[in-house]
Amino acid sequence: MRIEMLKGKIHRATVTGADLNYEGSISICPDLLAAAKFRVWERVDIYNVTNGARLSTYIIEGKRGEVCLNGAAARLVHAGDLVIIASYCSVDESEADGHQPTIVLVDEHNRPKAAEAHRNGGAHLN
Repeated sequence: MRIEMLKGKIHRATVTGADLNYEGSISICPDLLAAAKFRVWERVDIYNVTNGARLSTYIIEGKRGEVCLNGAAARLVHAGDLVIIASYCSVDESEADGHQPTIVLVDEHNRPKAAEAHRNGGAHLN
């Protein structure tokens, strides 16, 4: 059996822009991509802490400090909103107990201030 588990997340990033005229996706700072171990074209879920909106899209590489929602997703965020960006993976049931997601905490300028692997029962950030 396979289980869907959190692969990693960028916790409480600040939205820097919303571009309705771009064809979809989320532009994410390359430093955040590396810290979270996310890949360009990877599917992510976006949880808007500010207004409760939730959506799924894919990643494109942005500029330093950037977290910009593009296309239709731009209707669900505003610059200054706080978001959680989460990616999930499928692991075999035998791997689940040892699985450790990468959690990236950011400052108000979307600079990584911490990236940690959390085990079950560890710190809970949501």
